[in-house]
Amino acid sequence: MSCRRTLVLVITLAATVLTAGCGFHLAGRTVLPALMRRPYIAASDQQSDFVQSLRRDLIVSGAEPTADEARATAVIHVQQQVKRRVLSVSATDRPTEYEVSYTVHFTVTRDGRTLLARQTVRARRSYTFSESLELATERERAILTGAMGRELAAIVMRRLAAL
Repeated sequence: MSCRRTLVLVITLAATVLTAGCGFHLAGRTVLPALMRRPYIAASDQQSDFVQSLRRDLIVSGAEPTADEARATAVIHVQQQVKRRVLSVSATDRPTEYEVSYTVHFTVTRDGRTLLARQTVRARRSYTFSESLELATERERAILTGAMGRELAAIVMRRLAAL
């Protein structure tokens, strides 16, 4: 083998070992502990942006979320709330800007033991409101809520990985 080829091989091998050793993994995939292999998500709204994003992220990370709490290796208890408040009004006292906040409280248990005490994650976004474009404005709010749900699910996944 030529000297140059050997050098390229050594550099490639070193880069591989260094990235593996530092905990590098592909974006979107979180390495979860074994106790999160078959989680159950206990939430009042199973179709919310957050719960759907969390379920998708768990699957991408190799977990198999279950619909049967008795078969679960861990239970993620979720309470969530989406609120909207007026940030500014026009001269005619009509809302022109709103803030949407998405708050998620969660705990993780296993066999009645608390593995992760109550945690709170929150996201806030603002958007402008126009009466003449009400449908578009409501669509913008739905898009923002979906993005916040995905963002909060990613934060929760990082916390679950630390268990």
